[in-house]
Amino acid sequence: MGGGPNVSDAYTINGLPGPLYNCSTKDTFKLKVKPGKTYLLRMINAALNDELFFSIANHTLIVVEADAIYVKPFETDTILITPGQTTNVLLTTKPSFPGATFLMTARPYVTGQGTFDNSTVAGILEYESPIHSSFSIKNLPLFKPTLPPLNDTSFATNFAEKLHSLASPEFPANVPDRVDQRFFFTVGLGTSPCDKNQTCQGPNGTKFAASVNNISFVQPNTALLQSHFFGQSKDVYSPDFPINPFHWFNYTGNPPNNTMVGNATKVMVLSFNTSVELIMQDTSILGAESHPLHLHGFNFFVVGQGFGNYDPNKDPENFNLVDPIERNTVSVPSGGWVAIRFLADNPGVWFMHCHLEVHTSWGLKMAWLVLDGKLPNQKLLPPPSDLPKC
Repeated sequence: MGGGPNVSDAYTINGLPGPLYNCSTKDTFKLKVKPGKTYLLRMINAALNDELFFSIANHTLIVVEADAIYVKPFETDTILITPGQTTNVLLTTKPSFPGATFLMTARPYVTGQGTFDNSTVAGILEYESPIHSSFSIKNLPLFKPTLPPLNDTSFATNFAEKLHSLASPEFPANVPDRVDQRFFFTVGLGTSPCDKNQTCQGPNGTKFAASVNNISFVQPNTALLQSHFFGQSKDVYSPDFPINPFHWFNYTGNPPNNTMVGNATKVMVLSFNTSVELIMQDTSILGAESHPLHLHGFNFFVVGQGFGNYDPNKDPENFNLVDPIERNTVSVPSGGWVAIRFLADNPGVWFMHCHLEVHTSWGLKMAWLVLDGKLPNQKLLPPPSDLPKC
């Protein structure tokens, strides 16, 4: 019916909603720790549609990893993690039994205008009490962290700017310094016409849609990789995804009157080993919003980000080509842009899509087709003989 998804009943930590929801006090994740120890916490945001703040009361976290890549360690009270992202943090416990327990909580970072689950999930950090102690956990004071406001884009920006690759001899940051092809993609929402004889829940009776360069991806009936490998792409996809928007407008200003998207199955074709620079620009159509974009098949380097419209003459002067964060999912800032670079050295067909499930289902995705290289180990392997048939 073209509307948004139902709002969730709760967020969870390891599947447990915690004591801040009605009737779920018993369903609380407890992390039991000893004083004077350092623990590695491996965090992943497994939510469908929400970026999340996370914090532990009265404790500092040291961020050491993002998306399975080491980062320059930095301290923070709160982390921000988007769907599908991973972040490893070090938690050093207090030197002696603190005589208290501590909540660890998470709640959403929200920039869009749709409805969302405005609730908080909590777990408990519980210290092992001394031997022969008369303490009762139930009687200990319970401390609660202070999370950023729901729409705290300033925190989101500052947190992203703290993330840097190690860029050491052992773990180098191999940022492509030369660029073979540059692309400019707008990402954002839009609308599609309502089907005949149907009532739709989008703006003015339309259906919500989402797009990249105003093309809302249409899922084909035949797998892209299969059709590419066997040279049978006709009527499956077309190899002409636009390198930039067809129509320029003030992307972060007043949106155009026409919010309709195009619908197609298009891919961007790259020669093997092409070095790519991609600018992803948020639009204000149906409201500016943070979009966590995920690229399959590659890591990329986040060389720059900013607010407003990307300026190709001025903004590249501030790109970080020394130690930019390397990862596979990055948020396009609400009302802003992000610049990434990657080397197309993995032949095949690779999706790039918003990691908010609702936006992906609305069409905010596209695919890169990386051609074979000349050497045997640079070519796409054939499907296995036991590949199940649809």
